[in-house]
Amino acid sequence: MSRRVPRGRSGSWRAAVLLSAIACGSALVSCSSDNGGGGSSTASISPPNTSNFTGSAPSAIASAASSIIASASERASSAAASVSARASEFAASVDADTARASATAQKELKNVQGSGNATSEVSMTGLPTAETGGLRAVLVTITNKSGKTASYAVQVDFKNPDGKVVETRYVGKENLEPGKKAQPVVVSRQPAEPQLTAVLAKAQRY
Repeated sequence: MSRRVPRGRSGSWRAAVLLSAIACGSALVSCSSDNGGGGSSTASISPPNTSNFTGSAPSAIASAASSIIASASERASSAAASVSARASEFAASVDADTARASATAQKELKNVQGSGNATSEVSMTGLPTAETGGLRAVLVTITNKSGKTASYAVQVDFKNPDGKVVETRYVGKENLEPGKKAQPVVVSRQPAEPQLTAVLAKAQRY
């Protein structure tokens, strides 16, 4: 049975139908009307067209992620090896320069009472770990203020947070001219943790 559209309303009715069709198309849903007297409508979501999808499949994404992780691990391993190599090179260079001086300084300080006669001529500065391959190292500056050529022996203690001496190192400089400076390096062989403090224990001019 046909339904007559009242006069005067045909234009607005057509406009409403047209707007409904446009809305359905822009929302990507399929619209259906009940031709019965109710005029109700229902909407259902259309399945996506997978042919329009772009991007990598899950397996490709997983493979890319694995490659990134492997590359990062390789870089980290290489960096760790580089740091270890720098530490070994730094320690070797220090040992070559100070081994004999260390033995001489330890011998000279063996019978020294108290802190020695040259603590005012010695100062210490911690070296950045970036320069030492991660090792704890101290630059010892010895300045001859005596007015004549002299030799020096220095003892450096490393203390833990409780104030206990956990390591002792020795450096020295022989035949240092008046007004001149020597800067031997002391390297701790203790682990990076806990934090240790370098203390000037003794300094003797002889």
